[in-house]
Amino acid sequence: MTEPRMHIIETYFECCGFDHTFLQGGTSVYLWNLSRAFAARGHRVSIVTPAHGRLDDLRGRYEVEDLDYEDAYSLPLVLDPDVWHGFPAEAELKLRTTAHRIRLEGVDLYFLSNDYLDRLPDTFYPPYSAKGEDLVFFKPLVFQVDSVRFLRDWFGAEKALVHAHEPYYHYLVPAALRDDPLKLVVSTVQSNMPIAKKVYGPKVRRLLDLLGARADLPQDPPPAGQELEAVRQYQQLTHLHYEYPQDHVALYQLILENADLIDFLSPGQLDFYASFQDTPFEALFRHLPIARAVRDNADKMFVGGCAISDQWLAWDPAEVDREAVLGRLELDPALPTFFHNARYALHHKGQLELVRAVDRVLTEGLAANFVLRCISGAPLDDPYFREVAERHAGRLHLEWERVDERQVFEYAASADFCLFPSKFEMDTFLIAQGEAMVCGAVPIATAQEGMAHFRHAWPEPDTTGLAVNRSFAEDDPLLTAALVARIREAVTLWSEDPVRYRELSDRAAAVARQFTWEHCAELHLAAFRRLWQGEPAELPAERALRHGWFDLLSDEEITEEAALRHGDLAAYTRRAPVDTAVARRFFRAAWERADFTTCERILDRSPFAVTVEETRSLRERCSVADNGRLIYRLPHAERVELVIPAPHDASARALPQVRELHRTAPGRFEGPPPPPGARLLLTLHSGRVTWDEARHG
Repeated sequence: MTEPRMHIIETYFECCGFDHTFLQGGTSVYLWNLSRAFAARGHRVSIVTPAHGRLDDLRGRYEVEDLDYEDAYSLPLVLDPDVWHGFPAEAELKLRTTAHRIRLEGVDLYFLSNDYLDRLPDTFYPPYSAKGEDLVFFKPLVFQVDSVRFLRDWFGAEKALVHAHEPYYHYLVPAALRDDPLKLVVSTVQSNMPIAKKVYGPKVRRLLDLLGARADLPQDPPPAGQELEAVRQYQQLTHLHYEYPQDHVALYQLILENADLIDFLSPGQLDFYASFQDTPFEALFRHLPIARAVRDNADKMFVGGCAISDQWLAWDPAEVDREAVLGRLELDPALPTFFHNARYALHHKGQLELVRAVDRVLTEGLAANFVLRCISGAPLDDPYFREVAERHAGRLHLEWERVDERQVFEYAASADFCLFPSKFEMDTFLIAQGEAMVCGAVPIATAQEGMAHFRHAWPEPDTTGLAVNRSFAEDDPLLTAALVARIREAVTLWSEDPVRYRELSDRAAAVARQFTWEHCAELHLAAFRRLWQGEPAELPAERALRHGWFDLLSDEEITEEAALRHGDLAAYTRRAPVDTAVARRFFRAAWERADFTTCERILDRSPFAVTVEETRSLRERCSVADNGRLIYRLPHAERVELVIPAPHDASARALPQVRELHRTAPGRFEGPPPPPGARLLLTLHSGRVTWDEARHG
């Protein structure tokens, strides 16, 4: 069958990756590389983006065509009175939008310009401080409306696939184009924003009315009961979930229900965003309406992937003079060298724990070099980072400046290991880790789902490096300790087992070099092609098994292993009877993941499958001593924290109290008596984080 020639329209708030002077973020680079790859495959490719007040700059370097397009209209903004104090209930923006085109490398770039889209020419993105203070905060929303109006006018009679990026920046687009039979919409989740992030409902409804869209806005029921209040409040500390007033709507749910396909950057990112398995948010997520929306629209999801730049793959690490590079940094080329490269994001990138770990191993005398790049727009003002760098001069090079890409490549090529202890599962692909691995740097990285494709957390014989458990806590001593142990292990490996080190290094490079833009384009085009040709989307059985969506599967598709992994007895019985041996397996698997509800269910159903000792461990794991102190016993717990919710009359985003129980022996913890409503947060040796009840007496 001849492959159809498609018209693919990429649209995002920043699509300026074709020119480094315009570049603000990695999504822009992704979009440009992907667009060029599509065009190289013979497809018609257009990009729609704001001009950001930079048309004069563009005219100085490119041939800019002013199009015969003018759209004069009034854009109504319904303002949330709880945020926009002193502003009218509805603001009216009178706009006159023009369009301009550059044709470059087979791609047509369309730049939309008006009074709002041309603001903030240096930073493009409104600062969060503008919220409630300056209507420039709505610049991205203005672009959403402008882009829909432009797509309808300029490409109205053409069949096209609209590929939009990052839900927060395009949540109106799928609903606005849903009833257009000529426009297919694919939404890419670029970052793991809180999945239940919401926006002011009346504002959304008014703009969809303006665009003539008939989409129903998702409405959440009021929060049920207080039994999950501690869990709910705690999420603010994980950056995974926040509470909103009832008049707000979940923007990702709006996309799920109206887009034709949902695109992810890696298999692990899709898995994480579908279930939040083993995280502090998992228990609450299951109770939220967004969880049902995810399950109901799971057939739309696919992995389009991401890639390492062609330039980075083309350079040869063997040509880099390690002695010269490390010598310029005043480091000893004879020592094993560790490299970190990320924007300065203290908690997201795990940089606080990383610097604490580096400080500890160097203070203890470990013979190693560290090159840490914490990129910041201004000189790094963290006094602790500077103090550590000064204390370990000659072993630690700390920098924050943006430098030429070739220089970063030379750093990576001179390194033996790369360090990426990212937290809160905010990374969705992590190009920087792949770039370092391309040069043969063995990764030491968090076992995040979004980074799983780099295989550092895989078992032998496929592993590429060393993993540390995921972290969902700020200033996490467990992560610091794990990094210290892994850094020491890495130095021992490098010095005492060079053959093993070389195997890992070669494997890391081979794995990273698989992520090319050509491969990424093919993954996208395979999904686009099916959509273009009207083939119905199908949910892979394997994905439903991973997330325990057994009601979406036939009996034949269910596996006993998946039912066991999720503790789903009903699903298991659809394939085989639950005898005593099976019940015992269920109990032990549930115990290992601290799923005590399933343990109790097994005990009630098959009491003879559980030993007396196991029953005692289950029933007596949490107790209150005569002195009122809480005693908690779980052999495979690494940390136990008591989470005490704020009073019921506190603000919607009140933070709970978190008190870590004192570890008195392996698997035994002691703490203050828990007040009503308190819950226990467990961090297991496996890295799983889950919740348990706290006995009150």
